[in-house]
Amino acid sequence: MTTPTAASGTRRTTELSAPQKAMRKLGLVRDIDLALHLPHRYEDETGITAIRNARGGDTVQIEGQVVSSEIQMRPRRQLVVKLDDGTDECELRFFSFYPSHQKTLAVGERIRARGEIKGGFWGRQMLHPTFRKAGGDLPAALTPVYPTVAQLPQAYLRRAVASALQRADLSETIPADLPAPPMPLRGAQGAYEQWSLRDALFFLHHPTPDVALVTLEDHSHPAWQRLKAEELLAQQLSQLQARNERARLRAPALVAAPGQSALHEQLMAVLPFDLTAAQRRVCAEIFTDLARATPMHRLLQGDVGSGKTVVAAMAAAICMDAGWQCALMAPTEILAEQHFSKLIGWIEPLLSARGKQVAWLSGGQKKKERAQMLSIIESGEAALVVGTHAVIQEQVQFNNLALAVIDEQHRFGVAQRLALRQKLQDQGMEPHMLMMSATPIPRTLAMSYFADLDVSTIDELPPGRTPIVTKVIADSRKDQVIERIAAQVAEGRQVYWVCPLIEESEALDLSNATAAHVELSEALEGVTVGLLHSRMPAAEKKAVMAQFKEGAMGVLVSTTVIEVGVDVPNASLMVIEHAERFGLSQLHQLRGRVGRGAAASACVLLYSTGDSGRLAQTARERLKAMSETNDGFEIARRDLDIRGPGELLGARQSGDSLLRFANLSDDSALLSWAQTAAVQMLERFPELSERHVARWLGAKSDFLKA
Repeated sequence: MTTPTAASGTRRTTELSAPQKAMRKLGLVRDIDLALHLPHRYEDETGITAIRNARGGDTVQIEGQVVSSEIQMRPRRQLVVKLDDGTDECELRFFSFYPSHQKTLAVGERIRARGEIKGGFWGRQMLHPTFRKAGGDLPAALTPVYPTVAQLPQAYLRRAVASALQRADLSETIPADLPAPPMPLRGAQGAYEQWSLRDALFFLHHPTPDVALVTLEDHSHPAWQRLKAEELLAQQLSQLQARNERARLRAPALVAAPGQSALHEQLMAVLPFDLTAAQRRVCAEIFTDLARATPMHRLLQGDVGSGKTVVAAMAAAICMDAGWQCALMAPTEILAEQHFSKLIGWIEPLLSARGKQVAWLSGGQKKKERAQMLSIIESGEAALVVGTHAVIQEQVQFNNLALAVIDEQHRFGVAQRLALRQKLQDQGMEPHMLMMSATPIPRTLAMSYFADLDVSTIDELPPGRTPIVTKVIADSRKDQVIERIAAQVAEGRQVYWVCPLIEESEALDLSNATAAHVELSEALEGVTVGLLHSRMPAAEKKAVMAQFKEGAMGVLVSTTVIEVGVDVPNASLMVIEHAERFGLSQLHQLRGRVGRGAAASACVLLYSTGDSGRLAQTARERLKAMSETNDGFEIARRDLDIRGPGELLGARQSGDSLLRFANLSDDSALLSWAQTAAVQMLERFPELSERHVARWLGAKSDFLKA
């Protein structure tokens, strides 16, 4: 921040104060940011309670005269003050205090104090109440308590918010002739209670004492509903703008060639299985998109093992048959290699006959091999490029990239996805984007955060997949689990044992992968026990996985690097140690590594309660959900309920939650209204739409467009 000096007219830098820096940290930069920074609770300072009427457990405000004030040293140094209001006495205790406190609380002073009453043998007490000198009118509204950070006192924040409310432009941006958002019914007549934005904000910052506090706390009050409706509308408008912007861009039109010579038809003929009805339906949706000259922006979602890779291969075949290149990017080397080996087996013989190749790119490649791959990609000899983040590096120059497939898209950042989209910009076009996710998106999430995407869903599993039995077991019964492992291996089956950490951590008392490997090796005589973790060299990881796939290894101890992509049909038991530390979608992904063959499969969730002797509520909910359902869509719905949208979206968010007030589980009616209203508003009132998005999202709207 700079200010002009009077003498010279030059500008000098003025340091921000600590509270100003703290406000910036909270994102409170504009007046509207402060106006939308709402209290998370309220204190009622509008009335005085007689001390004799104050009950234990009540939070009340009392007023009286200080009749004694002294520092006591036992059992620890504390300031003890007695207040008398003529009906009874109340003792105020402070374990932390300053000389200024002693001065305000001197004998004879009249004080107002607010806090929780504790009753006991020695009479009524308040520990560390808020207090000030009595006098002046009582406030007419509840006192707001705002979310804050260190260096930003409530008093400073309250003044800043009150001032910003007066200055902020709170004029209506929702046109009056749009359908009104659904609001709670009021009174016997059932009339809808509509609030303006200005009225709603002023009320929520300073609600009257007659309002039911529960309606403020659970956000069901009509004023809250109005804000949630505005917020959801801003989000839907932003998504619609992103979709419209994309519709104006150009992409290569990739039309499926007719007849038996078409690459996708040849691929269908060599596959060792038939496509399911769901896979065929999804392929048709993707082929229709690819045939258009506007960029496809489609999310392909399907449960673990539903066959998304073969759908991606079919889309790639359409692209390559039209004479263009396709890139497939996965977040980990193991997953990328899994795709690579499958695609090599299916597609490379067909491409070789046409004089084309499949290229492989990863961070761990040797310089000579990498240079060779870069050369055939740039020349166009490589029709299909498979790899990790290495695919989007600047030195990778495609000849004519037309389709980018991103697996586990939520594990890539905004900038990484944009980098792939820009690989065709020198031709004035953008490649088609197919994003895949094995974490199904709940309907409300698809309607909100993914509203700018077309969503295809594979909603059936290939035949022959066996149901997985899930057991939740305390780690005190680990010996029984190891006995079960020995029995499985004796029958010729294979087992995964997954650990959450590689190294010992003083903060988390978890057994690590190395210790588990030693323990299982000693307990399972004659069984080959392998070890796999992310810090191993790529060649070593590859060798371990190859041994396990070939059946030469009975048990594989691993960290979560085997979470996705690993396909070993003979593996029938998955043990997840310290399952309480994993997220629900991650547990479901890990469980999906078994049940891929004909043998009955099981997943054991070993949990530890630690020193507390009991599991945290969210951990209990996660493990309960896992034991009750194998349905990925139901898992995703419960995950949304437990964690909210932020973590489910991963790097798409890149920071703050884009929804602060609305709740996707509770506000589906408002979300449906916002979807409909956004279409009408953007078409008929484009300027108001821009103002509305700028007010609510500011720069955050960029995250929704990536």
